[in-house]
Order: sequence, then C-alpha cells, then structure tokens
Amino acid sequence: MNTETVRPAVTELRLSAFKTHRGVTLPLTRLTLLSGESGSGKSSALQAYEILARLGSGESLARAVGEVAGSPAACVPAGARPDAQGRRGFRIGCTVDGPAGPVSLDLAVQAEPELRIVGERLTGGGETLLTTALTDPDRPTVQAAWHTAGATPVTRAPLPDDRLGTSLLPLRVAGKTAGQRLVLAAAEQVVVALRSAFVCDPRPEAMRGAGTGGPWGAGQDGACGANGAGGAGRGAGVRRSGREAGLSGGPGKPGGAGGAAGSWGAWKRMGASGEAGGWARDTEGARAEGRLRSACDNLPAVLERTSQECARRHAVLVAAVREACAGPVEGLRAVPRQAGGTGESTADAAVPAGPGGAAGPRAGAAGVRAVLDRGELGELPVEQLGDGELRFLALALVLLTGPEVLAMDPVGEVPSAHQQMTVMADGMDRCMDPRQARELVSLALRMTDRGHVRLLGTVRDASVAEGLPGVQVLHLGV
Repeated sequence: MNTETVRPAVTELRLSAFKTHRGVTLPLTRLTLLSGESGSGKSSALQAYEILARLGSGESLARAVGEVAGSPAACVPAGARPDAQGRRGFRIGCTVDGPAGPVSLDLAVQAEPELRIVGERLTGGGETLLTTALTDPDRPTVQAAWHTAGATPVTRAPLPDDRLGTSLLPLRVAGKTAGQRLVLAAAEQVVVALRSAFVCDPRPEAMRGAGTGGPWGAGQDGACGANGAGGAGRGAGVRRSGREAGLSGGPGKPGGAGGAAGSWGAWKRMGASGEAGGWARDTEGARAEGRLRSACDNLPAVLERTSQECARRHAVLVAAVREACAGPVEGLRAVPRQAGGTGESTADAAVPAGPGGAAGPRAGAAGVRAVLDRGELGELPVEQLGDGELRFLALALVLLTGPEVLAMDPVGEVPSAHQQMTVMADGMDRCMDPRQARELVSLALRMTDRGHVRLLGTVRDASVAEGLPGVQVLHLGV
C-alpha cells in the first residue's frame, strides 16, 4: 500500500498574493523546513496554511483570519492599493494529493472594506469541480456552481461568503451522478488533509505557569522570542462584524468552543452558539480530555496519559530527551502535585516507574507535574529546564503522538489509517542550540518516515538538516 497516496496530504502551498509573498509556490514533502532571513516570509507561509486549515475545519473566515493574523488587513500584500471601490484582498491556495488524485483549491479573499470570500475554485480529475463568485455585493452570499455531469452540467446555488464552500459541499451534493461523486471525493480529500493539521508553538513560560492571565492570557509570547507573527492572534480578542458576533465565541478564546463545525458529521454537534467542533477545542475540554494544546501548557497531564498508554513510545521520548538535555536522564514521569497540608512529597506520591521511566500518579492528586529522573541526582521538575529543553520536550511529544492526543479536530468519519497528521512548527529551533535542533529534526525524520505524520516548520539555521536525507529545505527570500 502506498500511504503517500492513500492518505490525503497538502503537497503544494500557493501564496499568490499574501503579505510579503507574490506568485510563490512551495512544494511540500513529508518533512519540509523553511529557512531565510528575518522578514523573508517564513511565518507568513505557515499562517496562510493555518488559515486554509481553519477554513477546512469549518471555521468562519473572520475567526480564521483574526485568530491567525490578527486582522484582515495584515494579510494584504505589501504595497497593494485599493481599487475604485476601496477593495483590497489576498489570494492563497493549495494542492492536496490522495485517492482522488491531485486536487487544487484556490481562494480569493476580500479583506477591505468587508471581509469575505469573493472567489473559490476547486479542480481535480481534469474538471472544474466548484467555482464561486461574488455577484451581488449587498448580499452575504456568493453564487456557486459545482460539477454535476448529469441532466444538467452544473448545479448552481448560493453559499455563504464567510465559509469555505468546499467544506459545505457534502451538505449540498447528493452523489447520484458520477460527476457528483467526483466532487464529493475531491472535497472530502481536501477537508481531510486540512483538518489534519496541528499548530504546535510551545511557550516555555506558559508551560511553567507564568503570567497572570492564565496559559492563554496576554503576554504569553515566548521569552526566547515569539519569532515574528507565528501564533500572534491565538490569544487575542478579535473584532468581528455584526453577522459574525452572533456566531462566534467571546473575545480572547483561541478558536475555542465557538469554532465552526466541519462538514463530515460535525454539524450534528452544533450547540447553542450556532457553531461547533472547530479548529481548537475549549481549553477546559482539552484539559479534561488530556489533549495537548498548541502552547503545550498542559504537558504534564498529557504526559501522564501517554506514559501509561504506550510504554514503548514513552521510552523513545525519554531517549530523545536524554540526547537533548544537559545532565543524566533516566526517566520522565508525571507525579501528583503536593496537596496542601498533606505533607506528601511528589517522590513519595509517584507510582514506581515502568519501562522508559513511565509512571502513573495516584488518583485524587491535586493536579500533576512532570519530572525528570536524574538518577543519583534525584528528580528535577521539568519547569526548571531551560527554554530550549522545554520546547524540545514538547515538540518531541507531539511528533510521537497522534490526533487522539492533541487538541485538534480531525474528520471522525474517516478511518485514522486514511489520515495523515501535519504538524506546523513556526520557529522550530527557537531557543535551541544546534545539537538540540538537529536531534529534533532527526526525530522528526524518523517519525515522518513511518507515514502517519508530516512536518512543516521554520528554522533560523538550515544547517541543522545537512546530511539528513528526506528533509526538504526551502530557502525563502533568495
């Protein structure tokens, strides 16, 4: 079985007109690293991908753009001038390979004066499968036409101009003709690939519980540098239009419970807010489910779960951390935090370690914390590690897990064997020394070789991938 074709994956990212990019096409392999000088557009490329991924998950355009870029105007190409009606916008797209063959999706977005999708085009199998166009600026809809190949060549109907039309097709297309079935297969392939993305941006100070606003509060940019705009909008409030305000969650939520529903089965999960599912789960929900959030601020709770679920995988994590950390590392475990007034230490409360240093805390503990077993040196809470070591630990854990452990919303109706997670890591080597960064890239290469995960990251120094076959490095700004 060729997993590269069975599992849908984004194999090309097009930045036709987005921020500093014009007419840029980025081929994506299972492990792609973007390098370049500051301002070359590395973070912008990942932001374009994330906007597409959020739209593929069913989020509204305002939420997707606001959470990723902060404002629609920030996505407009530098130097772009408005037309006679004061309109400016941006264009992005991608190609997804999979069982239906290469399928291309391209979007034209009006950013000013009002944010809306003014054009969408889905092509595959030598056919134009979907086109949308803004025909009446006074209506919040676009005119859509999708391939039918039946008694009538195409079917026409209005679609909302703040949603990705491709993600809505399964609700509109009956699948009775060969043409309709081609449309459904192509749309499903694109949505599966886009919804399989996970943005990982470990924040050392959030992982240490720093800040008065909680893990998603203001001022949580990494102490070692936020590396540009990567993740800039995820904790900020987003100004929304009137029609958006009634649909989305409150300001300051990182794509929380107000996220829009996806196409395959997600609409049945709609709640009172009018949207459901969405890109990022509610932070409390992620905490309760033991799912790792983008900032990795709930790493101890997730480590508690993963160390018990798979001792072999945990042993690989421990071995990787051993290579990246200074000093001896004999194990990595989650232990109960000391409950007030009990006098119980974390060492006394821990269950004896299993293979790879895995241990299960006792029930009823007042939360858990992650500790390194230093052998004769005793235990060291991971929050005392350096920023680079903390980021390495979090990214390694993500690469060694899957969608069921991460705060993401893949398509539940498609078997996991037919999905391929894509990890997006802006500033992947941030805070790390060259040895740590190379060890992380080596681990990523081993994991991506297995076919269940892909990685798109940005690095300051491309030399961390030298001599590693299978790593594609794209140099931007040259």
